[in-house]
Amino acid sequence: MQSNTRLPILKTVCSPRMLVALLMGFSCGLPLLLTITVLQAWMREEGVDLTVIGIMGLVGLPYTLKFLWAPFLDRFTLPFLGRRKGWLILAQSALVLAIFALGFTSPARGPWMVAAAAFLVTFFSASQDIIVDAYRREDLSDAELGLGSSLYINGYRMGMLLASGGGLILADNMSYATVYQIMAACMLPGIIVTLLAPEPGLPAGTPQTLAEAVFEPLTEYFRRDSAVLILTFILLYKIGDTMAAAMTTPFYLDIGFTKTQIGTVVKLFGFWATIAGGMIGGILMLRVGINRCLWGFGILQALSTSGFALLAVAGNSIAGLSAVIAFENLSSGMGTAAFAAYMASITNKKFTATQYALLSSLMGIPRVLASTPTGYMAKHFGWVYFFVFCTIIAIPGMLLLSRIAPWNTSEQKHLH
Repeated sequence: MQSNTRLPILKTVCSPRMLVALLMGFSCGLPLLLTITVLQAWMREEGVDLTVIGIMGLVGLPYTLKFLWAPFLDRFTLPFLGRRKGWLILAQSALVLAIFALGFTSPARGPWMVAAAAFLVTFFSASQDIIVDAYRREDLSDAELGLGSSLYINGYRMGMLLASGGGLILADNMSYATVYQIMAACMLPGIIVTLLAPEPGLPAGTPQTLAEAVFEPLTEYFRRDSAVLILTFILLYKIGDTMAAAMTTPFYLDIGFTKTQIGTVVKLFGFWATIAGGMIGGILMLRVGINRCLWGFGILQALSTSGFALLAVAGNSIAGLSAVIAFENLSSGMGTAAFAAYMASITNKKFTATQYALLSSLMGIPRVLASTPTGYMAKHFGWVYFFVFCTIIAIPGMLLLSRIAPWNTSEQKHLH
């Protein structure tokens, strides 16, 4: 009996569709930090004023505003490769050229040319994100969405690691122009995957006009009984985790950890713990479904946040830091995978690109708004009570699960 339940899961994990999800995630994660971490380092070394470097952060606006042109990608189909693959190959090809062009700009002599090239990178990168999210939703069954989302996220993180860590290491040994050429070349496997991957079937009832593509995703969503509750849940599910994460680096320094200890334990060890968490979460979602995993992973997220309060009491302890980071990053990796899978599962395949772009933009709001007062709170509450508060504030999001994702539900089907 045991081998019978494991075989379909092993087949699913090793299936071509899951490899596509992983590699598409890598292609989406790679460009992100090329216009943030790597570009900031380049500009600083070239002597660009800090004010200009700060303003350059505005080139990231397409990631926040991508829902504005997502309806266009839902409505129109290019005359080659299909509804999703046609736009995806166009966005990826333009992205390779934009990254390549960014490497030939000069931050010292023409910072605004740098800004223009960086904006093109973020625009085509955000467009790639829109299409890949829609492709994943339409290509995978509901039962496969959990694992597919976790592999996509893990691929995304690996792409970010290559761009930021790898990019900075390379920049110590060669010119930034060469670094950006190498990073542009690293996007080529994503193009090959797009050409080889199958085009998802076209669902009936897709938008026939641009106006329908803009308004129908909204009206269809808000006709649902739990529409407002779902939006509230999306805002609240990871709010405690997000608020705690905003203050962890000052916290580590305050209780006496060195920057080397933080880099080794929190960044390197923590990265692989997050990857492991995403993979474990994806496999668990295959077994028990997305809804039950939202419950279990949400509880683990809250408990892991309380671990920081315990560390604040214990003080400087490498063993304690390692335990807290392992637990927190594992649970965060699992929670993020379930969260992404849930958002994908509630989109309508007629206009996946628009609905998912709107939901993912909404998901980013707590990262900005809820993180803003965290410094004030930590200063006036103290570290212990601050992290206790971050644990407690996760409760409202968990309570909403009984309405929008009941424990005893049959819509998530088992694969075994």
